[in-house]
Amino acid sequence: MFDHDNDVVISSRIRLARNLSDIPFPSVMTESEADKVKELVKKAIFDSKTILSTQFSEYDMKKITPLERQSLVERHLISPDLAQNTKNGSALIKNDGTISIMINEEDHLRIQTIFNGLNLKEAWDLADKIDDLIEENLSYAFNEKLGYLTACPTNVGTGIRASVMVHLPALTITGQIGNILNSVSKIGIAVRGMYGEGTQSLGDIYQISNQVTLGQSEIEIIENLEGIVKQIINNERKAREDLYKRRKVQIEDRIGRAYGLLTNAKVMSTQEFMRLISDVRLGAVLNIINIDIQKIDEITTHIQPGNLQKIIGKQLEPYERDVKRAEYVSKLIRS
Repeated sequence: MFDHDNDVVISSRIRLARNLSDIPFPSVMTESEADKVKELVKKAIFDSKTILSTQFSEYDMKKITPLERQSLVERHLISPDLAQNTKNGSALIKNDGTISIMINEEDHLRIQTIFNGLNLKEAWDLADKIDDLIEENLSYAFNEKLGYLTACPTNVGTGIRASVMVHLPALTITGQIGNILNSVSKIGIAVRGMYGEGTQSLGDIYQISNQVTLGQSEIEIIENLEGIVKQIINNERKAREDLYKRRKVQIEDRIGRAYGLLTNAKVMSTQEFMRLISDVRLGAVLNIINIDIQKIDEITTHIQPGNLQKIIGKQLEPYERDVKRAEYVSKLIRS
């Protein structure tokens, strides 16, 4: 059995939307109020008498480069919306990447925790601790009947968004993916691409998250999502098993070709890489190729445009980037 179902689940994330009680929502607050939010949240973390206070770094969107902002999005440490807020957006990120506190996004703050594999409850425990730490020093906008008040009505209540990033190649190859995603969307579950709302799936990777935040407790929301994800995991595993039994030669050929291109191509776009690495990841799970799944997931993050250019140390034109990507991927997979 794979550790924390990581043959299907890439990561688990908890995000809590919060607003301060005495400051207008970000869409209508003044610049001075936005600066006040930043200072209050920073003080709540950095002045806390916990070991965590020494483990965060601040990333001010107006002070870091566009490449650094893009890299943080690709690493799922900030949202695309926050990356665009170069006026007053900021983030406090724990050095190991497990915690990110986004400031002045759609809400005053969004507390995010992220873990590898299916680890929703562990992610929730950590997010809850950070939430309590901040609330010891700051007053949240809260209503006894409605719960936490948020800029978007869909987040009112618990303010929690639990999400799981899954890799579903066999369901995609067999054509079952449409029915499954359509079914879960009818029971209050949202399905999005790699970078959340408004993004498309790349490399058969999907984000599955709750839509309802009002009327259920955080634990109920998490357990409901986890139950649905486990059904999807079982469906994907069965599809993989059936696919390999019925089309063994074709699947081995497909995976072998993907591996061959990844290790020998001289030019490679992000889209082509994502398609090929999806097949190679499937091959690793089926023991057709001897390569560690965690290594594949790390490579997938590293070769995204922002991260790749950051690793190389300079901004590149698209074609130059595709050449460097092919070179870098080949080296990493062979190592």
